Amino acid sequence: MSNIAGIDLGTTFSTLAVLNAIGKPEIIPNADGDRLTPSVIFFDEKSTDVIRVGIEAVNSRHLDPERSVRWIKRQVGNSDFSKAIDGKEWTPVELSALILKKLKEECSKQAGQISDAVISVPAHFDEIRRKATMDAGELAGLNVIGIVNEPVAAALYYATTRSVHGKVLVYDLGGGTFDVTILDIEGQNINIICSEGDHCLGGVDFDNKILEIVQRKYKEKYGIELINSDQDRAKYEDEAEDIKKTLSRRPVAKKMLYGEAGSLSVEIQREDFEKEISQLIARTDMLLEVALDEAKMETAALDKVLLVGGSTRIPLVRRRLEKMFGFEPDTAVNVDECVALGAALHAGLSMLRENPEKVSAAIRTGLKDIKLTDVCNHSYGTICAPIDKETGKRVVENRIILKKNSPLPCEASQVFYTMTAGQAELEVTITQGEDDGPEYVNKIATHKFELPENRPAKCPIKVTYRYDVNQRMQCRFEDIQSGKVLELGFSLDKEGKLQQGEVKQRSDKLKSVKVE
Repeated sequence: MSNIAGIDLGTTFSTLAVLNAIGKPEIIPNADGDRLTPSVIFFDEKSTDVIRVGIEAVNSRHLDPERSVRWIKRQVGNSDFSKAIDGKEWTPVELSALILKKLKEECSKQAGQISDAVISVPAHFDEIRRKATMDAGELAGLNVIGIVNEPVAAALYYATTRSVHGKVLVYDLGGGTFDVTILDIEGQNINIICSEGDHCLGGVDFDNKILEIVQRKYKEKYGIELINSDQDRAKYEDEAEDIKKTLSRRPVAKKMLYGEAGSLSVEIQREDFEKEISQLIARTDMLLEVALDEAKMETAALDKVLLVGGSTRIPLVRRRLEKMFGFEPDTAVNVDECVALGAALHAGLSMLRENPEKVSAAIRTGLKDIKLTDVCNHSYGTICAPIDKETGKRVVENRIILKKNSPLPCEASQVFYTMTAGQAELEVTITQGEDDGPEYVNKIATHKFELPENRPAKCPIKVTYRYDVNQRMQCRFEDIQSGKVLELGFSLDKEGKLQQGEVKQRSDKLKSVKVE
């Protein structure tokens, strides 16, 4: 039997874990023996047959930043982003696949064949980003059996390794994204209540604030800029990250700056850093309040706060949480690894449901007491034009079909009607968002539904949305009179747009790419 794996595809670091012989998750190191692999890619001009991923890519990017890619997770699902290297345009899906390919190949050498996997995503990721992540896994040669929200994966690991019960808040502040999720945990029964988040808020943003501080200090001393090239920026981005980590351990960090006007020894105080990032942390506070409001809870109702993500090591984060909730947040597990470990557990649970014959008896025993109920993290609907009862005119609106925070798996249907006599086609739009106004929701797919001709107006169309426990969505549009059906499942095409179909052609292309 091949391994059952969970992967944390992170903004700054990525990690892979597998279930051991008795169903316990374990981190598998890469070929360098490291448990965390930097999510960095470098295309070496002198060795074009090999693409560097990981620590070697981090070290190489200082030489030629234009041939380097970092923080690609922030671009996942962005159809306007691509990286041009040697005449080839690399999409965010393909670049993410290179990181996953590195993990799959090197960890397989350490632990045995890895093919079946669950990949984690931020809880607030929209449908486009979720499907892009799944496509990246398929391109990397993985059988992606599902995806799991990062705070859910972390809570799953916490709940199965520590004594956690009651109303629990997971505060997940990673390298590039932030999530807050509220759960109800009793033993190994885990019920998700709600989630909120921001896909552009994390450690990278804190690093940029430190970069602003050091640049300001250098300019105050010499009157010129510290950073004058892409190479300079790449170097000092890494220096800023190192300063941030030092300030999490000590009240002051010292660093030598080397610019065109000469060198400068600088000291950065933790309190100055905390002032710079206070507005960023305030954004997490606002999202905490939104999540509590959604859950209809006061801060006093929470029994525990669990920390996830490397950026939660910043002392200001912990102080703010303790002040808000009146008790210290829990840091009983490794905040960098708990998402991958929980994703491996989720993968085991998914495999038990869908292909139990692929799960050994010992692993089945190890997982048998775990029960997880996740929720739909967004509302999904469609665009329609009902007649306003007051004006008698048609009004275009977004009609929600699947409601946010519905327990998974969930399914809902509504009946709509054709507008005109002889209408032979219907434009169906799948939306994501909480508003009635079409301009305020995300239109994630639009398709043409061919209908029988020569019919009167007001023929019924039944719309059914399903969302399964592995975060996979299916949409069904049925013309009730004729029985004609349009079924939609989603993946991304090479432009990053949603479409029906497979990723096999691109997967075959990436098989020939050597990653080290």
